[in-house]
Amino acid sequence: MKCFLPVLSCLAVLGVVLAQRHVAVQEGPLYRTEGSHITIWCNVSGYQGPSEQNFQWSIYLPSAPEREVQIVSTVDSSFPYAIYTQRVRGGKIYVERVQGNSALLHITDLQARDAGEYECHTPNTDERYFGSYSAKMNLVVIPDTLQTTAIPQTLHKVEQDPLELTCEVATETFQHSHLSVAWLRQRGGEKPAEVISLSRDFVLHSSSEYAQRQSLGEVRLDKLGSTTFRLTVFHLRPSDQGEFYCEAAEWIQDPDGSWYAMTRKRSEGTVVNVQPTDKEFTVRLETEKRLYTVGEPVEFRCILEAQNVPDRYFAVSWAFNSSLIASMGPNAVPVLNSEFAHREARGQLKVAKESDSVFVLKIYHLRQDDSGKYNCRVTEREKTVTGEFIDKESKRPKNIPIIVLPIKSSISVEVASNASVILEGEHLHFSCSVRTAGRPQGRFSVIWQLVDRQNRRSNIMWLDRDGTVQPGASYWERSSFGGVQMEQVQPNSFSLGIFNSRKEDEGQYECHVTEWVRAVDGEWQIVGERRASTPISITALEMGFAVTAISRTPGVTYSDSFDLQCIIKPHYPARVPVSVTWRFQPVGTIEFHDLVTFTRDGGVQWGDRSSSFRTRTAIEKAESSNNVRLSISRASDTEAGKYQCVAELWRKNYNNSWTRLVERTSNLLEIRVLQPVTKLQVSKSKRTLTLVENRPIQLNCSVKSQTSSNSHFAVLWYVHKPSDADGKLILKTTHSSAFEYGTYAEEEGLRPRLQFERHVSGGLFSLTVQRAEVSDSGSYYCHVEEWLLSPNYAWYKLAEEVSGRTEVTVKRPDSRLKLSQAQGNLSVLETQQVQLECVVLNRTSAASQLVVEWFVWKPNHPERETVARLSREATFHYGEQAAKNNLKGRLHLESPSSGVYRLFIQNVAVQDSGTYSCHVEEWLPSPSGVWYKRAEDTAGQMAVTVMRPDAALQVDTVVPNATVSEKAAFQLDCSIVSRSSQDSRFAVAWQPVGGPASLPEALPLALPAHRAAGQPSGHGELLVPRGGVVARPPEGMVPADGGGVGPHRHPCSGHKFHPAVHHLLQRRTLLLCLLLPLPHLRHPHHHHPAGALQEP
Repeated sequence: MKCFLPVLSCLAVLGVVLAQRHVAVQEGPLYRTEGSHITIWCNVSGYQGPSEQNFQWSIYLPSAPEREVQIVSTVDSSFPYAIYTQRVRGGKIYVERVQGNSALLHITDLQARDAGEYECHTPNTDERYFGSYSAKMNLVVIPDTLQTTAIPQTLHKVEQDPLELTCEVATETFQHSHLSVAWLRQRGGEKPAEVISLSRDFVLHSSSEYAQRQSLGEVRLDKLGSTTFRLTVFHLRPSDQGEFYCEAAEWIQDPDGSWYAMTRKRSEGTVVNVQPTDKEFTVRLETEKRLYTVGEPVEFRCILEAQNVPDRYFAVSWAFNSSLIASMGPNAVPVLNSEFAHREARGQLKVAKESDSVFVLKIYHLRQDDSGKYNCRVTEREKTVTGEFIDKESKRPKNIPIIVLPIKSSISVEVASNASVILEGEHLHFSCSVRTAGRPQGRFSVIWQLVDRQNRRSNIMWLDRDGTVQPGASYWERSSFGGVQMEQVQPNSFSLGIFNSRKEDEGQYECHVTEWVRAVDGEWQIVGERRASTPISITALEMGFAVTAISRTPGVTYSDSFDLQCIIKPHYPARVPVSVTWRFQPVGTIEFHDLVTFTRDGGVQWGDRSSSFRTRTAIEKAESSNNVRLSISRASDTEAGKYQCVAELWRKNYNNSWTRLVERTSNLLEIRVLQPVTKLQVSKSKRTLTLVENRPIQLNCSVKSQTSSNSHFAVLWYVHKPSDADGKLILKTTHSSAFEYGTYAEEEGLRPRLQFERHVSGGLFSLTVQRAEVSDSGSYYCHVEEWLLSPNYAWYKLAEEVSGRTEVTVKRPDSRLKLSQAQGNLSVLETQQVQLECVVLNRTSAASQLVVEWFVWKPNHPERETVARLSREATFHYGEQAAKNNLKGRLHLESPSSGVYRLFIQNVAVQDSGTYSCHVEEWLPSPSGVWYKRAEDTAGQMAVTVMRPDAALQVDTVVPNATVSEKAAFQLDCSIVSRSSQDSRFAVAWQPVGGPASLPEALPLALPAHRAAGQPSGHGELLVPRGGVVARPPEGMVPADGGGVGPHRHPCSGHKFHPAVHHLLQRRTLLLCLLLPLPHLRHPHHHHPAGALQEP
């Protein structure tokens, strides 16, 4: 494209080309009555392609608001749907083009079904889709309820008579509407003349014919009641003759502020005939004003007032400063003089007969030399029989002087805006209205300018007199995106639109209007300039932008819900996006992290570390504000911490990019997630329990109340011993029913004896210590921990409480051991048997074991000595006394029945004499299997005296004489005649008579045979060695020092036995030297009875 204009003009054309298409339709809703003729305008601007655009109209009926019903199109005859085709073809619905970019939809006979939402669509002629291609408005069709009635009649009046007529006007419209009522007079085919009217604004008005009479009160309109309107004409004139009727209109105010007559109704007429009283006539001259400007039009009206004017003939002439301008005869053909004839030929002047009584002189373009006096003269003519006219009476009114001023701008400019204070981002709409003083209007060029706070002036857009719009240099880019638009709405009305305003758009907006008038030579010249302005204050979006975080529940309990509100102030409209981010600092940390963001486009973005929140968090943004609510359910420790919301204010730029204006951070909001208030109560009752060992210890721990039915309990059992400072853990059962033994249970070996039980009721826990021991005594108590499942499905300890104590005392069984306390004296002879009996009359337990011990008190020995002892394992032991008195072979024990123990001492000797008694220890097994001595008792004493038998030893005292040769052997016999006891044993000693003799070291001993049958008891013989002494102790007697046979020293002591003699002694051979009868100490062939216990 070639551009021969200046660079700025070329850029302006490009700006137009790149403008955004915008379709505007008449603002709705419109209320129209059935049967009326409605028009709806539609304009398109900012388009590309041909100047003449096409329009297509559709409707969306209330019964199907989503369905488009096509009505009429300027480009497609097949566009209408069937229900509208007939009305479109019949011309009842059509589109009228006003301009290439403007059209009117006409519906001539509006029907109730025509109500709905109308859409005006302009088919695309642009290179690309950019902007809006359709616009919508609503039409509401209401019933026509207006009624106008008057009584039809014919009245005959005489000039100067009064006239009164009434008319009834009523309506039942529910919408707010105004009525206007007018009385009109119609005569023949003339245009109806308005007699008097009451406008919708309650202003009385008359046409020029009746204005003067109305001002004088000769014509009145009165309202009687709510519906009656009365016309009064006090002095009728012949010119008043005609048909009078009243016409009413119902007006409604449209959304654009204009008033529209929804319906008009006229009443039936009243014919009024006025009979004139004479042939007089009067003439008056009228014009609108007296002061004009060059180029303005002027109209003079010469009005004839007479009776029966149509039947009479009048001639009229026009004069200017007493010079004839034109004349007109009864034939109404004007004749102009030469100068005015030229002007009339160029269409600058006109002389005409408007009606029988009105004659007009009109100058379309006044010149300055047209200033002067104007007048008309009316001459009545009478037509003769020959057809000629004869002038009769002539009359003229007073001159009307006018002044024609040179061309001077008389325009006034008024600027209005949709608001004086707006929020950044809102749209600004300015209208610049140009008013003129009534002369023919030229053309206007308009410049919109902004004077900022620093008084700097910049051109926004301007429109030249040819209608070309150009943006200013600093607004070129915004205009190309449709952010700034200027439009000539009407010939004298100009608009400026600032879309998506910014803070820098604040200031004084000025409309600078230049008036242009084409001179006689065809050139345009500036007549004048006017400007008007209006201030605009723009509140920056970030002004007062603040964010506050609040919560009604700063402290919540586990599993409860809580809400966090991010309050954004001020309240921004929906077009102003605010992104809100909730940040979170968990308890115990020092850094915040993003939790969730409500983006400016309404999306939700979760932070990287918000996984635990997603399933339990809802975020909601209020429709009426930018407040964002964060709702968190099932609160836990994870959600405890500090919250903070960060709000970012965004502004959309004219090029659809976004700018972050400001960021605000709220106050810190600390949320404490508290554990539930515990209701745990453990029984505090104290108990004392005394029992015998080996019985079970039954311990109970009762939970009287708990926080939740889902509570789990860990129970720790303790025992406190007086010697310990603190209790020692026995057993712990965790909330998951796992067992853990305490150190005390391990050390004391309690594990096998412990039994834990939880009762079905759930609140009673029992611990049983089986087979109680004395060491189990102590103060027992339980320590209960209440556990709940957190919202994170982790168990936590809510509370703990200690129960009352159970004082347990474990006793050993009461001792019931009792021995027979019978006492006695027993005398026996040596070699007899002594029986000592120990009788247990009662014992503590059948399971006990006894230790039986026999002891003896010897004469002259205060200390007792143990004879024998039977252990609890039934093992027989000899005491120290048994060793001393050679009792080991002579003791015998038997127990013929339970609790009866007998000790036998066989072959008693004198030294066995003493006081004997038994001592019994009762041993019981502890529950752990350890035996302990529970009781002991000593039986009654038994005094035992062992006596020796009387002495009856006699030896044959005959001493034989024998003579033997030296070195020859000889035999000596020693014969015992009687003895003290049959069980006696003898000690025999041989020695020479007269003193000891020296015997040979070794004598041949003749060992006599055993006693032969028939030999007297005690007879034996011995071959005595030469020069020796032979002694034989009784069997079993061991010499104490090798020289005697004791226990007493023998007379033969000091002699050494020959080995052969010693051998004989062992073989019980009696060697007679000196026979000493000794008591029997031990029978060599005595055997213990069956069942006797002997020491090995």
